[in-house]
Amino acid sequence: MKLKTITIALLLFATAFAHAQTILKGTVEEAGKGTRLSNVFIKDVNNRLLTLTDDKGNFQIAAATGHTLVFNSPGYANDTLYVIDMQPKTIKLEQLTIALREVSINGKRSTFNPQAEYPEVYEKSKVYVLSPSSWFGKDGKDARRLKRYFAIEAQQEKIDEVFNTAYVGSLVPLKGQDLENFMTLYRPTYAFIKSNSGPSLAVYINDSYKKYLALPPSQRSLQQLSN
Repeated sequence: MKLKTITIALLLFATAFAHAQTILKGTVEEAGKGTRLSNVFIKDVNNRLLTLTDDKGNFQIAAATGHTLVFNSPGYANDTLYVIDMQPKTIKLEQLTIALREVSINGKRSTFNPQAEYPEVYEKSKVYVLSPSSWFGKDGKDARRLKRYFAIEAQQEKIDEVFNTAYVGSLVPLKGQDLENFMTLYRPTYAFIKSNSGPSLAVYINDSYKKYLALPPSQRSLQQLSN
């Protein structure tokens, strides 16, 4: 009888948990403009689930009241949502005044290893010939989108490793906001970093500095770039 009672209690607990964790839907847009933002990274801190906004800025994620969601997108300030109800949400991200990649998806770019931290994403992203659901199922599609996102983040991290303020500042006589503006304007691509050595990068930076000096002052500011 005691075993039966425990079993029933566990089933009730599992049922309650399943009902408590439902799908939270919403949109993410740029504050002040209303432009919907795609590929915004969203993480539920409590259950560690992840998702991205679609090309229309919409998202949905399994969550529950009391959970905390973190929203992150390059060029925008992080936003945090404490879930108090499951009504659809509109998240407004503030554009950063400086466009250097200061914000990473977990705050510790150098130690972030998505394959180690989220192996389930890589497992769900696999496609099996005899499993149509792995090709067309929502979980598989979402996992493949996250995998691509992580790959892009890894490429940007490689750029950050060599194209940083310490190195660039040692080659050009710029400081503070002027240095940030220059680095944003002339940030190299991952393909360039992958194919060029340190001396080639130094030449690229020096050539870019000459182009920067040739620009009218009004075109050297990040405010001009964001308009």
